Amino acid sequence: MRYIVVGGGILGLATARQLVSTQPDAHVIVLEREAALAQHQTAHNSGVVHAGIYYAPGSLKARLCRRGLTLLRDFCRERGLPYDACGKVVVATNEREVEPLKRLEERATANGVPGLRWLEAGELATVEPHVDGVAALHSPETAIADFAAVARAYAEDVTKAGGEIRTGVAVGRVSGAGRNPMVEVKNQSAIEADKVIVCAGLQADRLAIASGQPAEPRIVPFRGEYWQLRPERAHLVRGLIYPVPDPALPFLGVHLTRKIDGTVVLGPNAILATARDAYERRRFDWRDVYDALSWSGTLRMLRRHWRAGLGELIRSASKRQFVREVARYVPAVQPIDVLPAPAGVRAQAIDRDGSLVDDFRLSTQGNVTWVRNAPSPAATSSMAIAEELVTRAG
Repeated sequence: MRYIVVGGGILGLATARQLVSTQPDAHVIVLEREAALAQHQTAHNSGVVHAGIYYAPGSLKARLCRRGLTLLRDFCRERGLPYDACGKVVVATNEREVEPLKRLEERATANGVPGLRWLEAGELATVEPHVDGVAALHSPETAIADFAAVARAYAEDVTKAGGEIRTGVAVGRVSGAGRNPMVEVKNQSAIEADKVIVCAGLQADRLAIASGQPAEPRIVPFRGEYWQLRPERAHLVRGLIYPVPDPALPFLGVHLTRKIDGTVVLGPNAILATARDAYERRRFDWRDVYDALSWSGTLRMLRRHWRAGLGELIRSASKRQFVREVARYVPAVQPIDVLPAPAGVRAQAIDRDGSLVDDFRLSTQGNVTWVRNAPSPAATSSMAIAEELVTRAG
């Protein structure tokens, strides 16, 4: 049995690892378009291991995040990879936010988030002394990890078990018309497989459409902009400090995150990206911009959320405004305390009606299984999503 996994990010590598672990006689090939593995969302994220607070009970995100955290934690411990259960507080800064925070507590409880507890202002000070809030939810098992290192460990397991990983291989189309799907590789001959699993991340929609799959959801890239605290001010944050989220948006808002190397990043600000790899502000790709703005769902989304979008643009243009948002939670942070930090790009799926797709979206047609949307907490959930994909692939 020959399996081809398209995509060498953390999800594709986790899926290949699951295949070689459960089907040792299978021939597993990973195809990655870049010259190295895990170059995009895997290598440009905050490193947070989520515990399942936010997700709709019964959703794929809720189920796979909880399972994924356990699997990832155990994997990191077994392999000696960095993992720190530093904990998270979701903070209500005023009385208006207390009721939404209570609703979030109900959702997190329904999802079985371990160790969750409600903190009044005095109790919050014992967890995060520099935070100003009237109440908070504390998730002690929310953690941080090095997802690039995790991806490398997945890749090592694949190759040790006899699987192949081929980099610099750009897939143009997957044809699943016959019993054995064909993976058409640009400038090379097609590769026949028994099963194909596509985890193409930022290119998920393009590859799906080229392969005759539905046009929606479409990937619209959002650039996540970060700042970081100067090292001498990193003591202001012990773990992870998050705002009460807007339930209408899949983004969690500007937050403060201690990373596995000890740095503290602030963000992200989320604005439409000018390229699917816009890690540098000046990066611009005409095709990426055209594809984003010509999609009818993008325009409907912008009309629906223009106020939130305007706030993101203001914070993107003004360091002072960005820091003012951060200071709502940690008043001691001043503009002089922050430095620029690397940006990331989120592959946000948007349906034709302008809905921001929140849950994981997986589908199987014939012998090809597609991942059409896998935003955060996909890295946390990578091993659990891999189990799901292998099961669906049959």
